[in-house]
Amino acid sequence: VYVNGNLVPREEAKISVFDSAVQGGDAVWEGLRVYDGSVFALEEHVDRLLDSAKVLMFDEVPSREEVKDAVFATLKANGMRDGVHIRLTLTRGEKVTSGMSPSNNQSGPCLIVLAEWKGLTDSSGKVVGSTTPQTLITSAIRRNTPACLDSKIHHCNLLNNILAKVQANLARADDALMLDMHGFVSETNATNFFIVRKGVLITPTGDSCLPGITRGIVLEVAEELGIPVQERNVSLAEVYSACEAFTTGTMGALVPVGTIDGRAMVWGVGPVMQRLQDGYLARTRSRGVPIH
Repeated sequence: VYVNGNLVPREEAKISVFDSAVQGGDAVWEGLRVYDGSVFALEEHVDRLLDSAKVLMFDEVPSREEVKDAVFATLKANGMRDGVHIRLTLTRGEKVTSGMSPSNNQSGPCLIVLAEWKGLTDSSGKVVGSTTPQTLITSAIRRNTPACLDSKIHHCNLLNNILAKVQANLARADDALMLDMHGFVSETNATNFFIVRKGVLITPTGDSCLPGITRGIVLEVAEELGIPVQERNVSLAEVYSACEAFTTGTMGALVPVGTIDGRAMVWGVGPVMQRLQDGYLARTRSRGVPIH
């Protein structure tokens, strides 16, 4: 595990109790995947990491080349070239004393690269695939609005999402669908969300969700395949009567959804999602940055 410039054994990987990630969840992160010797969409993920750090006004942020070098060094140290998930984290760093103020951070950020042998999984770590549909429930927890905390900052303070995941766990569902403050669908606690109605691919706007990198690539694939796309407000009634539903994210790629709040989709694994999955996986073989 890469921690602040050093590669250490997993069981010895630690940060200070004074680190901002411990003190207040004051950190930003990315999830990366390694396919066949390349890190998929690495440049896009580094862009988002550095953008989030800029929004939060981190000082002495490492350069994009330093971040990428740390990723490659970690993968090479572990002999990893495929079937790997990376949790990339940049904290505001260690404080000189406990407290909220960033003025207590005087030693610069802490970069962490945690790479694990991990196939496609969901937010519980359960292996997923394109043929096994998942079950969702709608959470009573509303997704953050940009008026409070903008979801486009890819930050580590995930309590909004975790509270929704707690409800999903209690309901014995795989994940929770989250609504925005107006009652429209936003995303799940861990992924972006799509439905298909009458051959049209529909996904919520990015107003109250993180417009994910996987989501963006799926929209690109849909355009190339000639699949009509709508990005708009989506009501639960439309979701319940959809032909298909699926989620997207780096951790699990495209995962079909078969049941939402007890309502079954027409297809648990639909033809539109399968076409998009094929196109997405083809891109993982062509848009990665080779490990070097």
